[in-house]
Amino acid sequence: MKPIHVVGGGLAGSEAAWQIARAGVPVVLHEMRPLRKTDAHQTDGLAELVCSNSFRSDDPENNAVGLLHAEMRRCDSVILAAADAHQVPAGGALAVDREGFSAAVTAALAAEPLVTIERGEIEGLPPEAWDSVIVATGPLTSAALAEAIQGLTGEDSLAFFDAIAPIVYRESIDMERAWFQSRYDKPGPGGTGADYINCAFERDQYEAFIAALLEADRIDFREWEKNTPYFEGCLPIEVMAQRGADTLRFGPMKPVGLTDPRTGRRPWAVVQLRQDNALGTLFNLVGFQTKLKWGEQSRVLHMIPGLENARFARFGGIHRNTFLNSPKLLDDRLRLRAAPRLRFAGQITGVEGYVESAACGLLAGRFAAAERLGVAIDSPPVTTALGAMLAHVTGGHLAEGTSFQPMNVNFGLFPPLAFEGKKPPKGKDRKRALAARAVTDLGGWLEAAPAA
Repeated sequence: MKPIHVVGGGLAGSEAAWQIARAGVPVVLHEMRPLRKTDAHQTDGLAELVCSNSFRSDDPENNAVGLLHAEMRRCDSVILAAADAHQVPAGGALAVDREGFSAAVTAALAAEPLVTIERGEIEGLPPEAWDSVIVATGPLTSAALAEAIQGLTGEDSLAFFDAIAPIVYRESIDMERAWFQSRYDKPGPGGTGADYINCAFERDQYEAFIAALLEADRIDFREWEKNTPYFEGCLPIEVMAQRGADTLRFGPMKPVGLTDPRTGRRPWAVVQLRQDNALGTLFNLVGFQTKLKWGEQSRVLHMIPGLENARFARFGGIHRNTFLNSPKLLDDRLRLRAAPRLRFAGQITGVEGYVESAACGLLAGRFAAAERLGVAIDSPPVTTALGAMLAHVTGGHLAEGTSFQPMNVNFGLFPPLAFEGKKPPKGKDRKRALAARAVTDLGGWLEAAPAA
């Protein structure tokens, strides 16, 4: 049987290769690192996490991404299995030890007999002899491949900037000023309800911090970058601060659900730090992506109460991400309309987030394997998290006259509930009802789908 080729060894490509092999189809996974490096990656491991170490909420009843976690576990996801095995405390979120997680994914794929891992860049379009290809090169697609895709489709790829949060050494945080607590003391996978380090601001401290942030020097955009918009879900802190003095206080620095043990009251604003590795020696600043110059980051971030003497393992950074106009270019099986032998998966399709990228790879892998085996497979119901995400990428939820933008999975993408003769549930009851419907409908899809 001819192999399916997967280009890109990130979250989406790794998951796609795993799903193909589990369906009994040989697969070649191509990863250009370490022979060709990117601006964001630091290792040659598969599924390396380059931004946050969090897979976000693991609550399958009240959060759409938590529901997506649950659905992927039922689909034998290698990404979720590795995440579960290498989780670190993070309140209600599923966060992982970066190195352990990547090593586990790499080891699982290397041990799978039907998976061949080849190192080296695929320059331009994959060879015509490859009749089934999944392009999962992510938001850091090499220039040669991006140009080839653009030439084939006649469409300009859309692009946005993604920023990386700084990481500090745990031992350098002043715990006489900071304290451990999760919002509302909520425990999560591997956590206790006191999983985040919190650094509290009084009002005058916050105002001084915002003033310094606005005055700080940033890395200049290159000419070709100047018209590239940011993704709204991952804005640098200095961009948020420009939108108003209280923007950060109602965003990543919101103090809700937290009590400063020194005062017994809620702070004016808070910076939270989340454990970044299994040893608990590194913590990242949650939501603190930035494009400030490194010297300016040191000056401004040391103004955070409790971080006055902090040592940074990594400062924040920024890189240019690229995604396709997927509703126009891709069909409902993630195939490129202009060249159906090519499928796309992951962030290059316009899904946003680690879990969504891996989920897109999961679907692309299952679609490609079924096609190779000559068996029929339906798309997952739009009432599931997998189906709702796929529908967004392929245009099912795009309103007329609106442009396609990256999107995290959320309950707003799900079809409304039908309650004949009764008022539909609201709030948490609505979310739980949507999740319960998704669980039932996913079960039906898995029973009808070919074994994988």
